[in-house]
Amino acid sequence: MTPLSAPFPHGRPRRLRRTPWIRDLVAEARLSPADLIWPLFVREGTDLAEPVASLPGVARLSIDRAVAAAEEAAGLGIPCIALFPNTEAADKNPEATEAWNPENLVCRATRAIKAAVPELGVLLDVALDPYNSEGHDGLVRDGVVQNDETLLALEKMALVQAEAGADILGPSDMMDGRIGVIRGALEAHEFPDVLIMSYAAKYASSFYGPFRDAVGATGALKGDKKTYQMDPANGAEALREVAIDLAEGADMVMVKPGLPYLDICARVKTEFGVPTFAYQVSGEYAMIEAAAANGWIDGERAMMESLIAFRRAGCDGILTYHAARAARLLRDRAAG
Repeated sequence: MTPLSAPFPHGRPRRLRRTPWIRDLVAEARLSPADLIWPLFVREGTDLAEPVASLPGVARLSIDRAVAAAEEAAGLGIPCIALFPNTEAADKNPEATEAWNPENLVCRATRAIKAAVPELGVLLDVALDPYNSEGHDGLVRDGVVQNDETLLALEKMALVQAEAGADILGPSDMMDGRIGVIRGALEAHEFPDVLIMSYAAKYASSFYGPFRDAVGATGALKGDKKTYQMDPANGAEALREVAIDLAEGADMVMVKPGLPYLDICARVKTEFGVPTFAYQVSGEYAMIEAAAANGWIDGERAMMESLIAFRRAGCDGILTYHAARAARLLRDRAAG
């Protein structure tokens, strides 16, 4: 329904834009630190913060540094962090066996963070690509990514992550049936309260490049991921994928990437009314940072504009590398 408005001059929409206080009063969407999830990259070592060249301001952190970042997140009011491993080449193989090693990097990092900041949520990615020497999210046989065989590996991976203390599992592999398999395994092994945030609509996107740099996967991928990640041309298919994942036991759903797919975010929220998240992926972040570094845009304003766009589209939360910076800015604004 189109809102009614008196004709000009009795109707003057600019009245509601004249001053900061009236703009704040009638704002349709709001952003707070509680809407943010902060992705962190972890690496082996001690007291290390290794910058990621393609992600200005982002570093691969040793576990002790990741714990410090988690403490910062909690202090800023960010409710959850997401951990991604920079897996050493020696720990990768075609079977991706490091994925379900209970002493792998993210499991150790999760235990350390939960011990230091138990009130902070930890989200772990469930996919094989950080551990697979083929660079794929699933197991590869004769050049083909195997769906059903991969499900067995994902089940084992999910269980060691739950045992390590993960609060949310984020299956990002896009294999058919993985939510049902993981939910069944969690129930069977007495992890009924572990949440699943399904990467339900994950597109085969060109915006993931800097992330692959950060986890050490650049150059490892053989072929592409178009046989399991979604075609960017498709929207209705995303709704089918979300419906399937919810029916299999997902608690929350995610759209990835974010800004190029705001229409999908809005459609998912409108259609299903479930907690809906978006991932402002590495390429989106890098574009803002690169343009800001060149003086082409106001980086701070572009950052905040991009984040409020997710909320306007109906997202309940956003995974973003800008999380800490945005939370500090929001805190400072609130302090006056």
